[in-house]
Amino acid sequence: MADQKAEATKPIAYDGPERVYPPVIAAAHVWFRAMGVTVTVDGAHHVPRTGPVVLASNHVSYLDFIFAGWGARPSKRLTRFMAKEAVFTHKISGPLMRGMKHIPVDRDAGMGSFREALRALKAGEVVGVFPEATISRSFTVKEIKSGAVRMAMASKAPLVPVAVWGGQRLWTKGRPRRLLQRKVPILVYIGEPLTPQRGDDPEAATVELRRRMQDLLDRAQRDYPDRPAGPDDRWWLPAHLGGTAPTPEEAAALDAAATH
Repeated sequence: MADQKAEATKPIAYDGPERVYPPVIAAAHVWFRAMGVTVTVDGAHHVPRTGPVVLASNHVSYLDFIFAGWGARPSKRLTRFMAKEAVFTHKISGPLMRGMKHIPVDRDAGMGSFREALRALKAGEVVGVFPEATISRSFTVKEIKSGAVRMAMASKAPLVPVAVWGGQRLWTKGRPRRLLQRKVPILVYIGEPLTPQRGDDPEAATVELRRRMQDLLDRAQRDYPDRPAGPDDRWWLPAHLGGTAPTPEEAAALDAAATH
């Protein structure tokens, strides 16, 4: 485990060859085609084609890094996502995550992860962040942390809000994996960038970011082409849309219980 942790925390060579990311993208293409998964991206033009970018996405499934990253593909960008360190020390996911140059987050030493994200942005990379930190069981946008805003301020990078919807039907917290489910539509909605500046109030900018993320998610939920197949299939809809997902208050209680 110590060796795996040391490997996970090695400096990332952003200017090195991309040996892992392109095959992973190709594999995702094959999976989409085989399962009839459709990924519709709206607002891809909001992702700059060059220079540092912070993508801030909501979090409804374990597959969100695939779909949120897909939103940057029309701009021919690869997104380096920040993810919990345990994913990087796993014997299967670890080599893939490191090979794709994603950024491990040690929650006991968060400043190191922040500095690595700034190093990636300085190198002109797209850094993906899930400001909710964990999957939202309610399928609404939870309270978010200010890290994405602070990164954008420190690097002078545009902060691009993203909403993903549909991936929870394939794999989410508290539900069995359904990766072989066919014909699941995925929507990825990308909003106009925010441009927080040094000296701005990061907390106020974070409130605005959350509002924009929720607005994008509301629109994606309205536009989603599928509806539950019956009463037992309403689990993937939020309570305010007639689904049986926990309310935000119930979800917060579940998350609190899970940490004890």
